[in-house]
Amino acid sequence: MTDTTDKTSPPRRKIPVLVLLPLVVFGLLAVLFFVQLRSGKDTSAIPSALIDKSVPEFVLPALDGLERDGAPVPGLASADLKGRVSVVNIFASWCAPCRAEHPLLMDLARDDRIALTGINYKDKGPNARRFLGSLGNPYERVGVDENGRAAIDWGVYGVPETFIIGADGRIRYKFIGPLSPQSYRSVFLPQLEKVLAATP
Repeated sequence: MTDTTDKTSPPRRKIPVLVLLPLVVFGLLAVLFFVQLRSGKDTSAIPSALIDKSVPEFVLPALDGLERDGAPVPGLASADLKGRVSVVNIFASWCAPCRAEHPLLMDLARDDRIALTGINYKDKGPNARRFLGSLGNPYERVGVDENGRAAIDWGVYGVPETFIIGADGRIRYKFIGPLSPQSYRSVFLPQLEKVLAATP
């Protein structure tokens, strides 16, 4: 009796390389994530090419009609950021995170060792005045950056951003995004104290 069953096995299917590619990419990303996690570095920190460089040259007009203690608040220029440690906050009335961080800026304004200044980014004057009128004005000076040109020179990614400037007019630290009570206490204020301690 002859065996009539077919002894030839079906050919093995090759797994296309394109099917394996996502798995390989996922594996590499998982390894990278694990290495970053173990390194202890702040993964949210974005380096700035301007750190330890002089502030960009700029002259910004005042926010028309804005007053503080009954006097007009002046505009802001690069020359104003020398001779004293300064904090420059980029803000806008249309920016919800700016509203959230504003109480912390009001707190910071009480520190007479620094000059807290603001750059009003791509905003309408009446809206910016209402914003500061309702929440309080922590700024000694406010420059209006109507077209966003100065912000580009500062390397701004988006609002809000906050810079610490040494008394020598050099950018010493950049905080991207809104300050929270936690980041204000544990990150921003220690950086500010470091700059103040290094000021003769």
